[in-house]
Order: sequence, then structure tokens, then C-alpha cells
Amino acid sequence: MRLTGFSEKDFGAILSQYKYNLHPGDIIAGTIFHQESQGFLVDVGVSIAGYLPMDEILLRSCNDRCDFKYLINNTREFFILAYNKDRQQLLLSIKRLDYIRAWKRIKQLESEDIILDVPICNFNKGGILTVLEGLQSFIPKSHLIAFTNYQFMLKYNLPCKLLLVDEKNNKIILSHKLALLDLYSNLLKVGKLVYGQITRIKQYGIFITIYGIPALLHISEIAHQYIDIKNINHTFQIGNKIKVKIIHIDMKQARLSVSRREFI
Repeated sequence: MRLTGFSEKDFGAILSQYKYNLHPGDIIAGTIFHQESQGFLVDVGVSIAGYLPMDEILLRSCNDRCDFKYLINNTREFFILAYNKDRQQLLLSIKRLDYIRAWKRIKQLESEDIILDVPICNFNKGGILTVLEGLQSFIPKSHLIAFTNYQFMLKYNLPCKLLLVDEKNNKIILSHKLALLDLYSNLLKVGKLVYGQITRIKQYGIFITIYGIPALLHISEIAHQYIDIKNINHTFQIGNKIKVKIIHIDMKQARLSVSRREFI
């Protein structure tokens, strides 16, 4: 978060006459006392005024004209962005401080590897848009179970686990399927016998779902002897439930590999 258009020498020269040890990147307490057209004046307890621009208040942009009058007389912490020489004001930010703290919490959540309950804010062809700790996040379609009506889901929260946390590129990717694997961990173990529903039949095997988790029954795992695609289509039908044995759990892709060789 390197600041541009600002001289630390100028900043230091202005503050030195007041003997204040303030620098860009510092966190300072202050009270918002007056609203201007494009921001707020903040009393930070020094002879130099603090200024909070409107676009430095919220982490996420506000589509409508937001009413920030509630901020008047609000005492809180601010992030020092820079010193505005023309107005002789400290440029302050709430958004930057919230951004730093949000990433700190997200990294903590990643280390804890817990299931998160996130809201469904919107969706597109690639997946679902959500918010985690105030930051926009994404659940790719490949990490969702097959929902038929995403519009209906907008009023609900979805259990997810963190898949990718990249602060440098401001990217947060979540997985619903990983959360399901965790929730059904007692049932979905290597060696377990389970029932799954057939969703697709391909030349290389059969796709099934087990508790919403996709699984592949490879053609080599259908029977001890070789079986071709004609026999697969004759023996199995989409929608049918079949008994399989879990032989591998892919936690990165949130999918299972299964076998029926013991049954045929």
C-alpha cells in the first residue's frame, strides 16, 4: 500500500514544529466533528486538522448516495494516508484501516481452517459472489453443488471453507464442497461404503454425487474385468443410486474417487 504524490520530508517538516511523531501508515484516534461536501473534518488532538474523504469510509462502494451523518461526533481510530500540503490537513482513512484488519482476520480464519457461513450476494456464470469480513469473495461454480435456482438462494447463507487467500492480488476464493467434505467427514472416509446418485456417464467412467460431493467411478474401477461404454450404458442409468467404496479424497478439488470392483 505505497502512497504516491507525498513527500515524507514535507510531512516530517510540518509535524516537527508541533513535536508530534506522526507518520503515514500510523493509526491515530480522533473525533469526527464536521461534514463537508466531499468528506469530514476530524479532531485528532493536534494543531493540524484531520480530513476523512467520503471514498475512504467504506470497504465496499455504496451504489446509492450514502448518508454518513451518523458519523458526526463519532470517536474512533483512523489510518493516516498522507499529509495534504495545500489544505494543511492529515488525510485519514477508515477504509484502509478496516482493510488491514479484515485481511488479518481472514489469515487467522485460514490458519484455523474452519467452516464459514457466508451470505450469497450475487451470482454470475462463473459462480457466486459473497463477502467475507467486508471484502468481496468468490465461490467458483466448480466448488458448488448443483443448485437449480441461484436467485432463490440470495436470501440464504452458505457454509464454505477458504480455498485461496491472496492479499497481494486482493483475491479470496471459497469452496462450498470443501465445507461439505468437512461436515460429512465421519461418513466420507477412505474405505467407507456409501450410496451415490449417477449424474453423468462418460467413456472413461461414471460421475455420481455423494452428499452433494462429486465422485468419479472410473471405468477401471467398475469391475475386475474390462467393461466398455456400451455395457456401462446398458448397466447404469442417470438418476440411479449405486453402492460404491471411497478410495481417494481430493481435498484440493473437493471430489472423491470411488470403486465397485468389490461388488462385481
